[in-house]
Amino acid sequence: MGGKVLHYYAGGNTAKGYISLYDSALRGLNRVFLLQGGLRSDKSAFINTIGETLRAEGHTIEYLHCASNNDWTEGLIVPDAGVGIIDDAVPEILKQAASENLQITILENERTTKHLSEHNEEIHQLNMDISAKFQKAYTTFAESLKAHDDIEDIYIANMSFAKANELTNELIDLFYGEETAGKTSNVKHRFLGAATPNGAVDYIQSLTEDICKRYFIKGRAGSGKSTMLKKIAAAGEEKGYDVEIYHCGFDPNSLDMVILREKGIAIFDSTAPHEYDPERETDEIIDMYETCITSGTDEKFAAEIERTTKPYKEKMREAISYLAEARNMMVQIEDLKCIRNSSISVSLYDLVEEEIKLSLKQNK
Repeated sequence: MGGKVLHYYAGGNTAKGYISLYDSALRGLNRVFLLQGGLRSDKSAFINTIGETLRAEGHTIEYLHCASNNDWTEGLIVPDAGVGIIDDAVPEILKQAASENLQITILENERTTKHLSEHNEEIHQLNMDISAKFQKAYTTFAESLKAHDDIEDIYIANMSFAKANELTNELIDLFYGEETAGKTSNVKHRFLGAATPNGAVDYIQSLTEDICKRYFIKGRAGSGKSTMLKKIAAAGEEKGYDVEIYHCGFDPNSLDMVILREKGIAIFDSTAPHEYDPERETDEIIDMYETCITSGTDEKFAAEIERTTKPYKEKMREAISYLAEARNMMVQIEDLKCIRNSSISVSLYDLVEEEIKLSLKQNK
């Protein structure tokens, strides 16, 4: 029987620019292997291969996906070994890894390039264009967020904060009661999904696969979903429970999900673009609109909501198109790097695998 697998993002292209949560992802690890140079597609394949090998041996594996290319995995974490394998192309990863005082091992993947100098100018220009496309995407996401905030304002003005606080306190009492975990909380910050070149992607179903009790928060923009999640997470941390905090891949200041694995509980924003309906008998809906928003708000402000929703969606689509253009240029750079070797060396694979197994023995 294979080990558990988690999929998530540790970095994302958001309305606040590129946001990295790698400092949290790497926290607690003993060693990080950085795959240096070569093709990102090769490094992604390498990460997936070694991850599957270790999973088959029974280890829990965390795959960190790339928000800029849906086909790439940019990182792997083996929690029980205290080891991570990260593509060194991840923005600022060297600085973040160093800040955690980790033992960093930079590995050349032994890929060599052929006649690369002939394409230096073209690659430089593509990199400049890619940077410009990402910047346009961030600016456009910010414009979309402004329209989204206008929608929120409608519901905030028609919301009962007292009822929202009462509901939140009821859930905190239900989840924790008077119990404490009797230890220091381990808090992890992640993205459950991302705005990608292929549109919005999320891993809610994967992340909650083995969770006993799932709470689906329904509601509207501005109905208090993120605030509720922040308070639940804070209460869990205060009581010493391990907390997985999943930020919104569009607005990283907002939360989309909190998982309390020790409690077997997941509670998440189940509205677009990650809208799900209960599938299990234990799944439960929490309706913030019904509980906290003045009845008839949708109907009363229908025209205004429609008017602000249109630019929000249009700007989202436009920003996604810039991500797609950047992704296509990133692939062009890969194609320009004429590669002599056909795969990452067996010696590199063996080295990483041996180091992980050594770490596993030391951690027992």
